[in-house]
Amino acid sequence: MIKEIQVLDDLLLLKRVSLKDQLAFAELYNRYRKKVYTYSLKILKYPDRAEDIVHEIFLTIWQHDNLESILNLDAYLRVVTRNHTLKLLRRQQLELKSNKCMFVGWQEVHNETEQEILLKDTNAQLVQGIDKLPPQQKKVYQLCREQGLKYEEAAEQLSISRLTVKTHMQHALRFLRTYLTQHTDVIGLLLFLKFFF
Repeated sequence: MIKEIQVLDDLLLLKRVSLKDQLAFAELYNRYRKKVYTYSLKILKYPDRAEDIVHEIFLTIWQHDNLESILNLDAYLRVVTRNHTLKLLRRQQLELKSNKCMFVGWQEVHNETEQEILLKDTNAQLVQGIDKLPPQQKKVYQLCREQGLKYEEAAEQLSISRLTVKTHMQHALRFLRTYLTQHTDVIGLLLFLKFFF
């Protein structure tokens, strides 16, 4: 009986979230955040990455076009969390493999002048990339990365939620990594990412 009431309550909550009711979304987040985090953490073993998964899951729910199709929210969150988490693990394994392939037979050159030039060139590309960010992402990036504010502090300064700050930061970093990959050479990018990301 209690389980049935919970399911009905979840369905009503989802309906309100589908209408972009922020209070309903906050309730949903508070109700299920810990479950999503715990389940993701069991698979990943890294608290920061599990926290990222939580934000991705709830962002997906907020952007979901057909929340009415979810009949069992608890089961849905479990499946979506597992899929997002496993996708992240696969992506990390692919990056690790590609990094190993890239550096097979590569001899490290200790030429600091060359490294400095590459870093300066890549830094110039980063500045151009930051200028191309949407205004809100740019503000969040500047507050968190350039001024060193924590997400909570940036959220307070911009009058938005910590989750929104984190989402803007994730999108900004994803864009900047892609932008740098397309506009710099590989060694310069690797040096830059090592020091700045």
